[in-house]
Amino acid sequence: MADKELDRVRPQFVNKVTKEVINQLLDGLLHDGVLNEEEKDAVVEENDSRAAKARCLIDKVKRKGSEASSKMIAHLKSVDKTLYCELGLSNAQPAQPAAAGLVAQSASTPSVSSVEEFWKSKKDHPEVYPVTQTSMKNRVALLITNIKFSNGSMNRRGAEKDEENMEKLLYNLGYEVVKYTNLTGKAIDEALIDFTKHPKLKHTDSVFVVIMSHGMLGKILGVDWKADKPDEFPINDIFKHLGSESCPELIDKPKVIIIQACRGEHSGSVLVSDSPNAADHVPQPEDLEEDKLQFVHKEKNFISLLSCTPDTVSYRRPDRGSLLIQYIVEVFTPESYQEHIYDLFTKVMQRVEQFRMDEKLQMPTIDRCTLTKSFYVFQGLLHNDH
Repeated sequence: MADKELDRVRPQFVNKVTKEVINQLLDGLLHDGVLNEEEKDAVVEENDSRAAKARCLIDKVKRKGSEASSKMIAHLKSVDKTLYCELGLSNAQPAQPAAAGLVAQSASTPSVSSVEEFWKSKKDHPEVYPVTQTSMKNRVALLITNIKFSNGSMNRRGAEKDEENMEKLLYNLGYEVVKYTNLTGKAIDEALIDFTKHPKLKHTDSVFVVIMSHGMLGKILGVDWKADKPDEFPINDIFKHLGSESCPELIDKPKVIIIQACRGEHSGSVLVSDSPNAADHVPQPEDLEEDKLQFVHKEKNFISLLSCTPDTVSYRRPDRGSLLIQYIVEVFTPESYQEHIYDLFTKVMQRVEQFRMDEKLQMPTIDRCTLTKSFYVFQGLLHNDH
């Protein structure tokens, strides 16, 4: 019975659920008729702390019985799959999209035959980047994550989860993952140069490059960064190294760049910033942290997703990782094989746009896309053994 499930996970739910997720659950349960307006307002207005709101919400729903509890579990799976899995929940009925625009994900996985049928319909289309079974077997991605810095106050708590999530996602998309952790600026440059010499590039249909670290305008910070001795990697060098002159093997192939970092200054004293000069606040479990960065490029067949707009911050949960990476993992599901990369990134933007916690807002940016065709990753078509 679902109400028994809620009773079982109540302590962990109260301890771990965020204000953002509570608000989204309230919207979904109101939309489904599990709660009315008065009950929803009571949860928000009669409880001061996040934990009190969570406790009131789960108790109200639990008392309404198994069907109501099942709907809450389904909504939790939709809006925070990480917490849903941590709580060990299951057997929930599908949730309907809430009025606030929440998107429920299907629990089913498409068959290889259905993915193959879609691939065959697109593989020779003149407006689609070519993807063959041979090229899919030669896919390769670069993943660089800076977590621990020489100055311990700059350590990026939660970035371990980002690294784990991105590596798993890239593998599931069919990419061999070349992974580096805790690099200096010079080592980042060397890793990119080495990546341009990877033997699979000649035969791949595309590459992903994911870099996650502290940042400043136009720069990614290396792990030895100090105010009086900068350790930095210029963002534009990503595009120089992967461009046509330096890497002819990738000419006319999509190059997907994902950067998790801020693009502006520290915006709130209640947050820990990934600016190297603001690491004094010790966050509580529900707090968020920030990353920084800005860049431009001129090369063709690139698409870049930055975690926020210029001069603003992006957020990272110390216990779950950054919002951007969490939503990328949610959007790139096995069911999304019929959507091309631009539409998938747009969905990520829409998910992050819905994020609300106090006055903290974030808007990812698709930066200067120069793709001239549609790129589909066709995940699920091949079972790779990397």
